[in-house]
Amino acid sequence: MYEDHFGLTERPFQLTPDPRYWFDSATHKKAMAYLGYGLAQGEGFIVITGDIGAGKTTLVGHVTEQIDPANLNLITIVSSAIEADDLLRVVATGLNIDSAGRSKAELLTLIERGLHAVARTGRRTLLIVDEAQALPVSALEELRMLSNFQAGGRALLQIFLLGQPEFRERLNGSDRLEQLRQRVIAIHHLDPMEPEEVADYIGHRLRIAGWKGTPDFADNVFQVLHRATGGVPRRLNQLMGRVLLHAAITDAAVIDAALVNTVRADAAKDLPSAARVTPNVRAVPDPAPVTPAGSPATPAPDPQLLQRIAMLETRIEEQDAALRRILTLLVDWVESDAPAPRGGLEAVRGAAA
Repeated sequence: MYEDHFGLTERPFQLTPDPRYWFDSATHKKAMAYLGYGLAQGEGFIVITGDIGAGKTTLVGHVTEQIDPANLNLITIVSSAIEADDLLRVVATGLNIDSAGRSKAELLTLIERGLHAVARTGRRTLLIVDEAQALPVSALEELRMLSNFQAGGRALLQIFLLGQPEFRERLNGSDRLEQLRQRVIAIHHLDPMEPEEVADYIGHRLRIAGWKGTPDFADNVFQVLHRATGGVPRRLNQLMGRVLLHAAITDAAVIDAALVNTVRADAAKDLPSAARVTPNVRAVPDPAPVTPAGSPATPAPDPQLLQRIAMLETRIEEQDAALRRILTLLVDWVESDAPAPRGGLEAVRGAAA
């Protein structure tokens, strides 16, 4: 394995989240700031979203390492479309409550008692739900109901929701989640790393794994790595694992842009999606080809592509004309104070056709 070849103590770019490799990128610093603020409030919901591989699970691991068990009782759930009743049973289990054979009403009573029991020890309970985008609305509503439990004017339960971007869109766009939305006290979206953070990220992980400077890295490689992965940590880990293996096999002492592109080309043959982010990545763009006459060569247009573009433009013009006709009819109807046309919008569309 490459770690033996380069004298590393472990593989620094494993895909399994490991809080020891926590890296303070700009977006992760913001996430921790929001979490700190939210936890200080001691109530409501904290929401963190991010694309697949953005580091949400690593964030959870880092947060849980910072939590003092003497102050917070932690319950963690990785959601897999858990229905409302099953969610209550998972929470009950986290409070050491036997949920077998219990009705929903009994579970709610027992959970409230369990939260009070934790509060009497001087602690609060924090519920972390990962993959929250998989939860049905009924389960999210149940979480909102649990957040209502109080003692002495203080919330007994605080909830931390992590999900993919669609969860944030769903939270903002669903009328059924209005009451939950009003209880969100902190929210942040994990963005990909910036290009200038890639070198620090790679160096950080390598140093934790015992890196002594071999292999070295050419200056042009980090730009290529960022463009190839979009700055998403898991994609970068996946690519770097392949790059280090290739460097070990070929006994390369320096990792440069050419080596990375060779690895990506090999990966594209075996797994086309591995090169999906950026099909062609170069550290410095190649100059435009020049014809013998000295003028830049112009590639011949693809006739099929031109035909498809023309068809799309025609379709857009037709749709635009239809929309204008519909708007004109709607304006005429509003200004005339006439009764609504039978059939609603479909009738207007038919009249505009």
